[in-house]
Amino acid sequence: MRWYCVYTQPQLERWARTNLWERGFEVYLPEYRRLRRHARRVDRVERPLFPRYLFVLADLASGARRAIRTARGVIDLVAFGSDPPAVPDPVIAEIKSREGPDGMVMLGEITRLNKGDPVRVIDGPLADQVGMFESANDERRVIVLLHLLGGPVRATMAAAAIERVT
Repeated sequence: MRWYCVYTQPQLERWARTNLWERGFEVYLPEYRRLRRHARRVDRVERPLFPRYLFVLADLASGARRAIRTARGVIDLVAFGSDPPAVPDPVIAEIKSREGPDGMVMLGEITRLNKGDPVRVIDGPLADQVGMFESANDERRVIVLLHLLGGPVRATMAAAAIERVT
């Protein structure tokens, strides 16, 4: 039994996962929570970590390939040539090790940011602004210094709304 990567139809990863479960496969769909802003509302939604991809544990030598490929929501196994390569077990273990108690992959790495590290805002009204990490209020909120209106401005935002600039 090895892990393989499955390519799914757009936005049907969960449906493909369910259909593969019903066929008796162990399936892993890593997900994370992201901020969504719509109509003056902000909420957190669960999204696949790898849109249109999931992982399935199978023995392709026993004829499982056809059962995977014909599951609803599945387009095909990811392959380079005719044979799909197995995903190494340590890769799956690494992704699973980043899951929180709720099963969601933790993307915010606040603890790895130091004061003065350059960051980019990736979500919200200040998206694409580059600034400096100042501090973390808690596990979910950070303070970033942005250069706006001719000078530095402190902005408090969700930790998930920033990323380190390399």
